[in-house]
Amino acid sequence: MPQQSRPVYLKLRDQIAAAIIGGEYAEGQMLPSVRAYAAQQGANPLTVAKAYQQFQSDGLVEVQRGVGMYVVPGAADRLRARERTQFIEREWPEIRARMEQLGIEPAELLERR
Repeated sequence: MPQQSRPVYLKLRDQIAAAIIGGEYAEGQMLPSVRAYAAQQGANPLTVAKAYQQFQSDGLVEVQRGVGMYVVPGAADRLRARERTQFIEREWPEIRARMEQLGIEPAELLERR
């Protein structure tokens, strides 16, 4: 799915997931408040809250009432596994088809590292 047509809350979810996987938000660390993250991203706080809610529903963050949301242990590994599966099942077939269409061999790409 092209990035432009995705709902904003999914784009924000992807950004937060990448930050958790990359260690910017480490396990046990508090996520920025909804308002702070919304201001940082220039997004509506309700949209950020929807993205955060998905992480909570997935068990990747936990809420401490009156304090904030924290990344749970194992969240980065679970997100990484989910992202790998999504890449292999959804993105890779499209990439492979495009490579075939353009006559690009995988070895060609590996040489360009």
